[in-house]
Amino acid sequence: MTDTAMLPESWRGVLGEELQKPYFKQLTEFVEEERAKGPVYPPREEVFAALDATPFDQVKVLILGQDPYHGEGQGHGLCFSVRPGVKTPPSLRNIYKELQDELGLPVPDNGYLMPWARQGVLLLNAVLTVRASEANSHKGKGWEKFTDAVIRAVAERPDPAVFVLWGNYAQKKLPLIDEKRHAVVKGAHPSPLSARRFFGSRPFTQIDKAVAEQGHAPISWRIPDLGESR
Repeated sequence: MTDTAMLPESWRGVLGEELQKPYFKQLTEFVEEERAKGPVYPPREEVFAALDATPFDQVKVLILGQDPYHGEGQGHGLCFSVRPGVKTPPSLRNIYKELQDELGLPVPDNGYLMPWARQGVLLLNAVLTVRASEANSHKGKGWEKFTDAVIRAVAERPDPAVFVLWGNYAQKKLPLIDEKRHAVVKGAHPSPLSARRFFGSRPFTQIDKAVAEQGHAPISWRIPDLGESR
């Protein structure tokens, strides 16, 4: 299980060593034991889907989530995103509302954020697996060490990026990022519990400005409706 072939090719050079560390061996054993007991999300082949969708040298923006959705068929390895045809979760509905108010974008009929990932938006959860119906059930088992290494790898690249840290949990990762070289967009989490402070914070305007200043091509935040070609 600790073979570097598990990782998308573009990330192997910067993360391959992590897979050889004792904590990662223990982590993979834990996740396999959990899968033997019952459903674990996302499926095994989608655990590294965020890294697969956004190659290391193409990351312009890193949005950090907490852990995968724990309902059947929801999560597919990208934070905040759900598969096409699955009801858009509350936090993502609030993100869409802010995009509509801020940039005038229509609210799409789906929560599939792959179009963002393909443009260089790394949609990374801090924890990459979860037991069915139990939020945070794989917290503290080692994923955080691995995803800290992902954040650090992007932060240590010569090419700058924009780090989006919504909520206190994400903002604990600030020490991993050199704010002199990279842009950091901080704010309340879009969850219904803190959405009142999220609305009007204009994160996408801040991200767009930083992306332009870093010399990268702009990101189109519009998510196509399901009937449209992607």
